[in-house]
Amino acid sequence: MKPTWVVVADSTRARILLADNAIGPLREIETLVHPESRLHEQELTADLPGRTFDSGGQGRHAMSQPVDPKHQERIEFAKGLAHHLDDARRRGELRQLIVVASPQVLGELRKALPPETARLVTYELDKNLAQMTVDEIRRHLPERLPSLAA
Repeated sequence: MKPTWVVVADSTRARILLADNAIGPLREIETLVHPESRLHEQELTADLPGRTFDSGGQGRHAMSQPVDPKHQERIEFAKGLAHHLDDARRRGELRQLIVVASPQVLGELRKALPPETARLVTYELDKNLAQMTVDEIRRHLPERLPSLAA
């Protein structure tokens, strides 16, 4: 089996675990944190623009953002994680990838992963297991981890 990384993520952190073989235990090699995701929406929106008048003078309205701040932070974290994984792939550290993430983070990560790195994904699980121990995470994965053809 090629070296496999198991990424376990929620909106605030991603834990990178290494699987040395298809049926063995995992070991944690790195943790990435995104403290901005822990902020309350009010803290994230403190610098937002206020209210403005319509150009035609018909009234005032709030200047809105296309994405709510919490969702935007989740997008930014997924992009940063995707960049980190892609760098590891380019350095030859990442040969295949298993992704375990909360459904919202998994969706954003799918969008953010470059095609070359996305092709290394052998298994996905849409569950939030980021707070679990490494042994508990391993029990949620298949007994024999899926791998890419050699």
